[in-house]
Amino acid sequence: MKTAVIGSGGWGTAIAILLAEKGNDVYLWSWIQEETDRLNADRENKEFLPGVKLPDNIVCTHNMEECIKGAEVIVTAAPSPATRTTARAMAEFVAPGQKIVNISKGLEKELRLSQVYKEEMPYADISVLSGPSHAEEVSRKIPTTVVVASETNETAEFLQDLFMCDTFRVYTSEDIIGVELGGALKNVIALCAGISDGLGYGDNTKAALITRGCAEITRIGVAMGAKASTFAGLSGLGDLIVTGTSTLSRNYTAGKLIGGGMTREEAVKKVHMVVEGINTSTAAYNLAKRYNVSAPIIEEAYKILFENKDPRDAVNSLMTRDKKPE
Repeated sequence: MKTAVIGSGGWGTAIAILLAEKGNDVYLWSWIQEETDRLNADRENKEFLPGVKLPDNIVCTHNMEECIKGAEVIVTAAPSPATRTTARAMAEFVAPGQKIVNISKGLEKELRLSQVYKEEMPYADISVLSGPSHAEEVSRKIPTTVVVASETNETAEFLQDLFMCDTFRVYTSEDIIGVELGGALKNVIALCAGISDGLGYGDNTKAALITRGCAEITRIGVAMGAKASTFAGLSGLGDLIVTGTSTLSRNYTAGKLIGGGMTREEAVKKVHMVVEGINTSTAAYNLAKRYNVSAPIIEEAYKILFENKDPRDAVNSLMTRDKKPE
């Protein structure tokens, strides 16, 4: 079938390759013509996935109409800051009932990204796919497992069949809120794990941050209508582990640079990619306040990033909180 992938960063390109290798006709859309020209000339995304060739059945294009019209499924891989503008660019070409599956992880202020797409295209069938999935590993066929959540089981199973292969296992879920929030909020905790390593702390500290951070994500998610069990799964704890411990993670890497003494701006410049954990930390902080949820790690992350609190003082604040049961 014809499938469209909107966004030619590392993750969008990796999914385009996966879908093409399953025999689909894939149209990969880039925001700027120059990027499309480079992909067509090199048949390789040299910036994000060097050495991984694009199959012949991937058409790289800057023409949104050409990309979307007639596609049975549209995969959206725009970073969260570009989600709204991307949705608006898509809207006039998306047909009622056309399936959209968002694979990006983040928030627009306090809105989930699927909500942004739904606001701009209320007539579309919107799902989300998330889980521990580095683009570099997926593109090289390293075994990966994710979860897709849809409004109906029929759509979820359709997408499960579309994406699933020997190296990419897909589970289904009805909990769109939980799957999406797990993928977004874990970036803040992963950033904190990186800060911990940048400060020179050990595995004990990082494990505590990941575990207690997952508890905070779960509390926020349940308050917003998600199922607690979702956050113990692939899109919650699974994604948090891989993002909070891997040097392939831009959030972990940026956090480590901040823990090592860089400013937020210097770390983002060094990483040279969108660091979703920084963008999401303000939203996570505001959501915890709005829903009256205890989220001390998220609160300290916000203070480090936007109130210039010393990371060591933030750790001390967490360690010296009042005693309580787990």
